Amino acid sequence: MSKEIKTNPLSIAEIIPKKTGVRIFLVWLITCLFIVFGGSLLGGSMSIAIAVTAFIILLITIIGAAFGILKEADELAHKLGEPYGTLILTLSIVSIEAIMISAVMLGPGENPTIGKDSIFSVMMIIMNLFVGICILIGGFRFGEQEYNTQGTISYLGMIVMLGGIALVLPNFVDPAGSGEFTAIQAVVISVLVVILYGFFLFLQMKRYKHIYLQPKRGTLEIPFRHRKLHDNIKSEDTTIRKDGKREILIRSLLLIIMVVPIVLLSHNLAVVVDYGLVKTNLPPLLGGLLIAIIVFTPESLTALKAAAKRKEFQRAINLCHGALVSTLGLTVPSVLIIGLITGKTVLFGMTPIETVLFVITMLLSTMSFLGKRITPIFGIMHLVLFAVFVLLIF
Repeated sequence: MSKEIKTNPLSIAEIIPKKTGVRIFLVWLITCLFIVFGGSLLGGSMSIAIAVTAFIILLITIIGAAFGILKEADELAHKLGEPYGTLILTLSIVSIEAIMISAVMLGPGENPTIGKDSIFSVMMIIMNLFVGICILIGGFRFGEQEYNTQGTISYLGMIVMLGGIALVLPNFVDPAGSGEFTAIQAVVISVLVVILYGFFLFLQMKRYKHIYLQPKRGTLEIPFRHRKLHDNIKSEDTTIRKDGKREILIRSLLLIIMVVPIVLLSHNLAVVVDYGLVKTNLPPLLGGLLIAIIVFTPESLTALKAAAKRKEFQRAINLCHGALVSTLGLTVPSVLIIGLITGKTVLFGMTPIETVLFVITMLLSTMSFLGKRITPIFGIMHLVLFAVFVLLIF
């Protein structure tokens, strides 16, 4: 069992250092200013100069809050261990994405493809850009990288299942080729996605959590029959601070305090982004790409650190693949339900080019993680595919 040791409890100043306090103050100051003056500044008479200035301020503030969330979630990850820690970090980041997409949908403009654009952008960024960088840098540093085959395959299976249902299927249901679910289909699909994702999380946190842990060197798996032995070894090596629960509670509150400003500022950012896309006549997909980059940059840096510095490639996979699974499991039903409630059109069907990129990405990802130690060449393949995606946006 885990040993509880008596240590001097961390002070509030240690849990909330000066840098964190300053970050919270500045983020909330900007948030309050936009709550009071945002409506008038970003109204119908908004100029290009005001839009650019507001966008820069909002972008810096939201990214600053996102890094604050990352810091607290990362601390909680180390306190709670795997897979709970990574799950908290992933759900925190994905919740921000769902909130931002919802804000864009509830904005003044019509954005029927914002959900699909964001999810597809997240997929290409995570599965090709970030995974490719982790494979490449980690491979050059350590030669070969090892991971837990069973857990990785389960992630890929969930991505194929949820991605296929949400992004491919709409183009082949009645009315054929519209890319839109009917009301009944939207309700049933939302329920099925929530059930599948919930069951996946339940197994990940309970009986099968061992398949998401870094296995012993040279094994590429932790057998089911050895899962309890592994838990026992982990618990004997783990010490729990007497004040651990208090620190976890405080850090959880800090995480919430940093999430709320993003929720409040998302609508303002949506207004500015809509204005910018219309004025510059840029592809609508850039709106989804922007949301994906803003939201997942902090988490991607954590994944890169795990792969390149700590030699914890499984943690990098948990963060990257887990983020996409959570994006599909949370965002798809959220967008469909908001569409039904507000009466706004929701188009999830991918274009032919996006469908081809989706298929290539899943085939390449499956071949990358066939149960062998991964080498840098696969990282280059993923990065080239991401470059093709960026090229085709324009």
